[in-house]
Amino acid sequence: MTDAKLNPKSVDGTEEHGAEKSRPEEASTVEAAPPPDPIEPSPELTPEEAEQARKRYLLRRFWISARHYWGSSGDRLAWPCSIGLLVMICMNVGFQYGINRWNRGIFDAIERHDAGTVYYLSAVFVPLVLGSVALVTAQVYVRMMIQRRWRSWLTGAVIARWLANGRYYQLNLIGGDHKNPEARISEDLRIATEAPVDFIAGVIAAFLSASTFIVVLWTIGGALELPVAGATITIPGFLVVTAVIYAVITSTVIAIIGRHFVQVSEVKNQVEAELRYTLTRVRENGESIALLGGEEEERSDLDKTFSNVLRQWALLARQHMRTTFVSHGSMLIAPVVPLLLCAPKFLAGGMTLGEVMQAASAFAIVQHAFGWLVDNYPRLADWNACARRIASLMTSLDGLERAEQNDALRRIKHSQTQGNAILNLNDLSVSLDDGTAVVKETHVEIVPGERVLVAGESGSGKSTLVRAIAGLWPWGHGSVDFHADRRLFMLPQRPYIPSGTLRRAVAYPRAADSWTPEEITTALTKVGLDYLNEKIEEEAPWDQILSGGEKQRLAFARLLLHNPDIIVLDEATSALDEKSQDSMMEMVIDEMPTVTIISVAHRAELEAFHSRKITLERREGGAKLVSDIDLGPRKGRRNLILRVLDSRRSALP
Repeated sequence: MTDAKLNPKSVDGTEEHGAEKSRPEEASTVEAAPPPDPIEPSPELTPEEAEQARKRYLLRRFWISARHYWGSSGDRLAWPCSIGLLVMICMNVGFQYGINRWNRGIFDAIERHDAGTVYYLSAVFVPLVLGSVALVTAQVYVRMMIQRRWRSWLTGAVIARWLANGRYYQLNLIGGDHKNPEARISEDLRIATEAPVDFIAGVIAAFLSASTFIVVLWTIGGALELPVAGATITIPGFLVVTAVIYAVITSTVIAIIGRHFVQVSEVKNQVEAELRYTLTRVRENGESIALLGGEEEERSDLDKTFSNVLRQWALLARQHMRTTFVSHGSMLIAPVVPLLLCAPKFLAGGMTLGEVMQAASAFAIVQHAFGWLVDNYPRLADWNACARRIASLMTSLDGLERAEQNDALRRIKHSQTQGNAILNLNDLSVSLDDGTAVVKETHVEIVPGERVLVAGESGSGKSTLVRAIAGLWPWGHGSVDFHADRRLFMLPQRPYIPSGTLRRAVAYPRAADSWTPEEITTALTKVGLDYLNEKIEEEAPWDQILSGGEKQRLAFARLLLHNPDIIVLDEATSALDEKSQDSMMEMVIDEMPTVTIISVAHRAELEAFHSRKITLERREGGAKLVSDIDLGPRKGRRNLILRVLDSRRSALP
């Protein structure tokens, strides 16, 4: 079942009812700017250069949407939280400087055997530590709140665009790098919004720390005089020079050995998503696999997919080993370097013990600030890959949205009917997204109360035509004109059964409490599912419990509850036997005698329940409407034939 995606009202009287419910409470779904035009790579570029241009565009595309969190359409707390985080980072650097000065004072007092100063500084240390701990704790809270709210806002915006106008369905019909959108929205978008906040906070803290403690190193260390070949070479600010050289060396090494980190992380994320998708398909199709005995084939496919995951993890592990070798070695060496550099001046009496320890502490802080890239390069690479994956989904949605707004592209138009007709197909042609025709030049007018059967051989485009009528299939030309005050309800061959209670499954897409339990049980009884009445409040995997026929009966129960003006049945009785099919159709006609029905089916027996039959015939260049005939009242004749056949069967020995 699906709601109408046309201009008319949906079955619940509101448009995009499902999208409204899934929207996070604090998320904004309004894009503050139109999506950027796609960049076509120059034909003069090599394949490698074209791929790099594509990746740069994807990162730009991500930021075009993500940065609007701080815009007029974003979160009202975005700027206050961001400014508050910046203030706390600055205050924490001040506390670091205070602790650095405390180190100098305590060691100078110890060197002088000054007990009074030692006791005083010991007391001062407590508020310094408490203040720093409180600031860091508050900083973590605000940083994570920004991440949570940013993710909520951007997830809401992406989901709203994904669900709008049936795009979540249309993505399956077009080419592009948007496989596994659920993994991109849930996992990749999480990393893409969490990491930048950490990075920006880390960069600001590193810059402020480096700027503050470089001054400390320059002031304490002074100049270093080195005797070389009978002459004396003076190096001003030798501790600062050493810290900069040390950081440049480690950062350069990590950049060289980790240059493939981004590519490896991106491929790893892709194969992980493919593994999740494969496992999900096995779960969703468990009954068919079990009945066919396809466990070995599925195991082979899963083994192959998991082998790709392990292979990419092995490559990623090598990258982590190389970067860990540099980062851990740097962490061990960095505290020793300033002590060795300051030792000659301390032994010569040019520095106090407190100044040596202050210099060592400042050198470690500066080195940590300069070594930010070393510590965060793996996460930066992972963010890069995730941001491009969510941007790929955004780009595919951009293409669909751009096509909806561009009159120059060949798309089916939707407007209101004139006169008594409830539905008009005016010169309707349905095609694939690449322009290949499926159905050509169809002219049909349907009046209220008609029951129309769409027939034709498999592959003639019947289901595609029905999806075009429902507004799910946009490609083609001509128009589908629908009465503005009518509601459409579609029953597909495989009804969707949401998770939760059986009552929710019957009421879908409205809320479970839209009807009373008595109304729900009455509908189930009318479709022959009365044995489920006692279980309507029971939560269970109903999609797995119910058989195909029971699901189709449940879809008819929904139909009774929603009571639309026009019904589109796409092989909606294919899982039912003839007797059950007849009872469902009779029930619909009896309960809703004025409803308009459009059916797609292969069974000739369904002609008895329709007043009109149109036939599509597959031809080169697209299927064509070859006949449109009135069927007339044939139901009585069909019942007479069935009674004769039943009497003959009962007379057999």
